Amino acid sequence: MALAGVALGQPSTSQQVRVKPELVDAEQFATAVSTPGNPQFHRYLSPDAYEARFGPTAIEASPELSSTRLGAAKASAARTARTGPVTCSRYWAEHVRRFSPAYRGLTKGSLPVCGYSARQLRAAYGANWAFTGKGQTIALTESDAPTEMFRTLSEYARRNHLPAPKPSQFREVHLDGGNCGTRSASQYNDEAEMDSEAVYAMAPGANQLMVVGGSCDEDQALLNAVLAVLKGDGHRPSASIVSNSWQIPIGDLPPQAVHALTVRAAAEGVGLYFSSGDTPGLTTTASDPFVTAVGGTTLSLGAGNTRIFETGWSNNTAMIDAGKWSDLGITGAGGGTSEVYAQPAYQKGVVPPSMSHVRVGGRTVVNRAVPDIAAVADLDTGMLTGYTADGRYQTQVNAGTSLAAPLVAGLVADAQQGQRSSFGFINPLIYRLSGTRAFHDVLPVTPAMPQQNRAAYTPATAEDSATVDVFDSRGPDTDQVTAKGYDTVTGVGTPNGLAFILGLRSTAG
Repeated sequence: MALAGVALGQPSTSQQVRVKPELVDAEQFATAVSTPGNPQFHRYLSPDAYEARFGPTAIEASPELSSTRLGAAKASAARTARTGPVTCSRYWAEHVRRFSPAYRGLTKGSLPVCGYSARQLRAAYGANWAFTGKGQTIALTESDAPTEMFRTLSEYARRNHLPAPKPSQFREVHLDGGNCGTRSASQYNDEAEMDSEAVYAMAPGANQLMVVGGSCDEDQALLNAVLAVLKGDGHRPSASIVSNSWQIPIGDLPPQAVHALTVRAAAEGVGLYFSSGDTPGLTTTASDPFVTAVGGTTLSLGAGNTRIFETGWSNNTAMIDAGKWSDLGITGAGGGTSEVYAQPAYQKGVVPPSMSHVRVGGRTVVNRAVPDIAAVADLDTGMLTGYTADGRYQTQVNAGTSLAAPLVAGLVADAQQGQRSSFGFINPLIYRLSGTRAFHDVLPVTPAMPQQNRAAYTPATAEDSATVDVFDSRGPDTDQVTAKGYDTVTGVGTPNGLAFILGLRSTAG
């Protein structure tokens, strides 16, 4: 099969996604409005015009679906308490500890970061105060939300020396779930709080719209939240950037249930940013060729917020047990090569054959590779997240690719500030910028690096045994790899501040 001219969302004939004829036409339109140089570039449709031309977007989610919210489970144990022995660092390698016996040739590692501040994260990705996302709206799709989100966000801003958010900058919408009513807010939900705070850290001038889906089923609720943003008021979508910190595993629903949403988003000029997942491999949500899949990294910042290294988030974890190390396996960001979608045109010439070729149905095909871009996601180098519980503001470190997605969404809002039209689906733009100063190329760990930059060590406490995380590891269950240039853990790399912002503006111009 000749794939040189394959369109953005053309399915692979080896395992074709069956779509209605009108959706095929919608794919062609979405490709045209997202491709620089095409006469239809950025000539988006309104929600009403989209439905008039291609029909309404029905979402048929099965009750058996199982979406996964990312990051919260791993981050539930705060590492911010500093009473007793020091167990974390304010910046990378502030504290280094030796351990015995050796694990995988290592005898020392740095204590995990207690949680990066907004200032540290802004420095890491070069957020610029000339571009704050002013005038842009970022939607955060959630299955539930905290009861005091704006109060929490205001306190996060104060403690992180950011401008105080205006009440008009934050709005919540709770969708009606029919017989199930609206999904009730919880006292706190560290996922939703991390989404909001990460966006605010990168784009403190942007408006935030937190859309809480309504349905008896969480998966349906999340899909409903995305659709509600796309429908907007009929004349325009509710936001031009949507951060989605959740995944739907492959096999839990037909991919066309997601594809119908993603094509519509591109046609309307809405960028969908999906977390690539917190386990190696692919998800239905991040695999779609009309989404920007956001992978994850391990990020080390020194005392002066200098970047020491950034590598793909793929940790081999071991725990000390009776004086011996017990291997717990690999944790890390999702990614890989789709067995469903052919290689989109924007990836041609950027993704190497070793990462775009996959065996499907007994033959080798050239398919969609995931992710597209990345940001920090490793809990060892996570974000200090604030939440309000029992009337009191508290903090804990949180991470996952559910942190990476809103960080990238915030930076895109900065770049979009003051532009004549939204960037919409940005993959054709970012792949054109691949290999330029717009991105930090995320590189693998090497044996030449100091041991304290190759592993994080968490000492034993009264409740838990000591653990070590060895960075940029590969296991038997994944072919993912961090490499120079494009790779299946971090995509084309991580945003590089002003060069990223100006690169997007220039390419979209």
